[in-house]
Amino acid sequence: MGRKVAYVYDETFAYHHYGPGHPMKPARLMLAHNLVLTYGLHRKMDCFRPHRATAGEMMQYHSPEYIDFIRRASPSTAKALANEAQKFNMGEGTDCPIFNDMFDFCSLYSGGSLDGAVRLNHGLSDICINWPGGLHHAKKTEGSGFCYVNDIVLAILEMLKFHPRVLYIDIDIHHGDGVEEAFYMTDRVMTCSFHKFGDFFPGTGELTDTGSGKGAGYCVNFPLKEGMTDQDFARVFKPIIRRIMEIYRPGAVVLQCGADSLTGDRLGCFNLTVDGHAECVRFVKSFGVPLLLVGGGGYTVNNVARCWAFETAVAVGEDKDLSAEIPAHEFSGYFAPGHRIHLTPKASLQNNNTKEYLEKYKNIILQNLQDLQGAPSVAMQELPPEAFLENPEAAGVVVKPSALLS
Repeated sequence: MGRKVAYVYDETFAYHHYGPGHPMKPARLMLAHNLVLTYGLHRKMDCFRPHRATAGEMMQYHSPEYIDFIRRASPSTAKALANEAQKFNMGEGTDCPIFNDMFDFCSLYSGGSLDGAVRLNHGLSDICINWPGGLHHAKKTEGSGFCYVNDIVLAILEMLKFHPRVLYIDIDIHHGDGVEEAFYMTDRVMTCSFHKFGDFFPGTGELTDTGSGKGAGYCVNFPLKEGMTDQDFARVFKPIIRRIMEIYRPGAVVLQCGADSLTGDRLGCFNLTVDGHAECVRFVKSFGVPLLLVGGGGYTVNNVARCWAFETAVAVGEDKDLSAEIPAHEFSGYFAPGHRIHLTPKASLQNNNTKEYLEKYKNIILQNLQDLQGAPSVAMQELPPEAFLENPEAAGVVVKPSALLS
């Protein structure tokens, strides 16, 4: 019997715009969604529009002052709010511009991840997909790396109301620093990031960063070099995730599928193909644990669309039968000239991850994991209030699947 998959999307995601010249293009979500429709994958899922997360929901992690600023900030108020903007690492001179309807954008993608967490908690879905989410760099009181509200942290906090342990996995080319920082001192969330390290944003995520206090040992970082290939990525990803699942035994998993680790990304320097990237989704799915899939980085928009559409197919078990040639549709021009779902790695891009380097780091991580004293337990006493109880339909808890989302 197949696993129940829920898919969250709203057509207004693509209406938001970070500004001219900015590499983050929300329109990539429209391209990915249209591929999902073109391949008929929506017929294999329960499709929902996300509720808009409230300021109060965002404040479950972020500071009230920070969220209040995001509500008030717009291009028309940016000059008057310049001092506040700098305090929160936004606006001129930062990588987090102030743009129109910024709060609404954050509300939508955060609401989608919260909806996914609630559905997983209630057993209404086995896998939930929110490609607009995954903004893993946002901190408690500041924006960072094109990220404003950390929807991943909000979703994990919701999951912790039902699950003693949650695992977060990050395959974006950039280190998942915002999520790691939020849970660095707890053993209830294990974070595991595979990322480019060195002279590369955000400059964090060393092998020796393994958590602190009660969270010591529950943070895993695999620093990688440019040119990473499918084969080498799988060689380190699979044994580490397998060991984590055996030892940590999470009740739920969040997998951040940032597509900037693909070959040919505007800001990336890895050489992964769509299928190599999706192999991580296949592998994590194989454990049968409630799974939230979110997006993240990705700056060559047609490749992002290819990746997330194909990973949607993996989630619903249709990837083996998916046509390699993308069927004709409204946005076919974006996938010319080949019109193929898959990518070819760049032969000219040297892989600087030697076998010796990968084996050394893999073995250190595996040993660190082996030294953990089994899965931590937690007394689940009276549960905190669930999100959306005042309006359960907003989370898709009792709502029926919508018609075709256009």
